[in-house]
Amino acid sequence: MNAAEAHKMNDEEITVELRRLSRKLFDLRSQSVTEKIEDVSQFSKIRRDISRLKTVRRERELEKAQA
Repeated sequence: MNAAEAHKMNDEEITVELRRLSRKLFDLRSQSVTEKIEDVSQFSKIRRDISRLKTVRRERELEKAQA
């Protein structure tokens, strides 16, 4: 996911995607304890996606507050 895709999402889609990514990150962490993970770079990719979505959500909150 890139920033343009995140900006195209509405607030509800962002919330759903954040939940999905958080769950995926949790599952990866659990998996890392119990078994070997093939692609370790997934951790950083998911964390970046979560950060992007939170940034877009915060930008919208600030826009609404200013309006």
